[in-house]
Amino acid sequence: MIKKIIVLVLLSYWISFQAHAVLTIEITQGEDAGAPIAVVPFSWTGKGAPPEMIHEIIAADLRRSGFFNPLAEKDMLAKPDSAQQVKMKNWRAVNVDAVVVGNITAMPDGTYQVRFQLLDVYKGTQLAGYSISSRKPQLRRTAHQISDIIFKKITGQRGAFDTHIAYVTSSIDRKKQRTYRLAVADSDGHNEQTIYESRQPLMSPNWSPDGKNLVFVSFSRKRPEIYIQNILSGEIKRLASFKGINSAPVYSPDGKRLALTLSKDGNPEIYTLDLKTNKLYRITRSSAIDTEPTWMPDGKALVFTSDRGGSPQLYRIEVGSTGPVGRSKRLTFDGKWNARAAVSPDGRYLAMVHREEDKYQIAVQDLKTGHFRILTNSRLDESPSFSPNGSMIIYATEDNYRGVLAAVSVDGRAQQRLSLKSGDVREPAWSSYKQN
Repeated sequence: MIKKIIVLVLLSYWISFQAHAVLTIEITQGEDAGAPIAVVPFSWTGKGAPPEMIHEIIAADLRRSGFFNPLAEKDMLAKPDSAQQVKMKNWRAVNVDAVVVGNITAMPDGTYQVRFQLLDVYKGTQLAGYSISSRKPQLRRTAHQISDIIFKKITGQRGAFDTHIAYVTSSIDRKKQRTYRLAVADSDGHNEQTIYESRQPLMSPNWSPDGKNLVFVSFSRKRPEIYIQNILSGEIKRLASFKGINSAPVYSPDGKRLALTLSKDGNPEIYTLDLKTNKLYRITRSSAIDTEPTWMPDGKALVFTSDRGGSPQLYRIEVGSTGPVGRSKRLTFDGKWNARAAVSPDGRYLAMVHREEDKYQIAVQDLKTGHFRILTNSRLDESPSFSPNGSMIIYATEDNYRGVLAAVSVDGRAQQRLSLKSGDVREPAWSSYKQN
């Protein structure tokens, strides 16, 4: 039994951490069938070089989404910076559907004015046009915001570029001592900040719905305990330190409760914790191992991993404010091993770690139709987390015997890897839209 508990609860530690560095992104798979778009280099009015290559950030965002295929700069017949300068026939000649043009102007007060226009090449109309004031440290975020506008105008779906990810890394110093770090970064891996450090393992970070706090598991006192930390003030508080296992914390959609796994009564079970009253409510009662809860978007049900059927599978249970409502219902039947669930923001898709022989891969199940699909072809995938618009899933995997993060579109057509220059990175969690 002890061995089974370790496998289910500490699954993410089958690879040791090595080092700490900034994430870099590599597009590993994509289809040229994405919408052809041209993001023209923004003109610059100011001294020296432009403070940020905004067009490159936008193009990279759009390519990573899997929905777009940005035109290479060398293939552009012209480089206008306003709609008045755009000759639609030039862009039709290179089979582009839409063009993004813009400029950056240094203002006397030290700010920058970023203007852009999104044009429909074949209709000859403007789809969007904005002027955004920004300071130098925020220019990357401004680029992500522009990417979100473009994504929404063309696809009709909200973009997720101006969001954040959390993850765990570690480094080894000259004395061969390891320091674990909980870090947050932009969705493209830039602007990394360390939130918490420990000599002991960290795992299972999860964002509050407003993006202001992270809950996570720390072994800083040589046993798994659950903490909450404000990412702006740095204030930290221990939330759960019961006897046995304290693991897998996850915020409810309204941010008022946590679902978590505790073994304080001898067996791993699912509980909810009211963050205002600190009252604890037991949700499952089983002789099996129940762990890794996640909320349905309406906050009225939990999906969790259980081996009550003989091997790990995903189950759903309705919950009220003070306990369960009804009995658990099994959700997964494809294969003998499915665990670590994540639910898309619209509640339609269930992502999971699916075991097929000796491979652990990311799979997704349509909760409406029951259709099941394996999205990845790697060997050791774990910890899936949906983007806030539900179009991408970030997860941890292995590349050349070290841990990296990866992302795959829900339809599987776009894939990318976020890796450190050296060492490992694990335990990703994508933030929601509600953040400063």
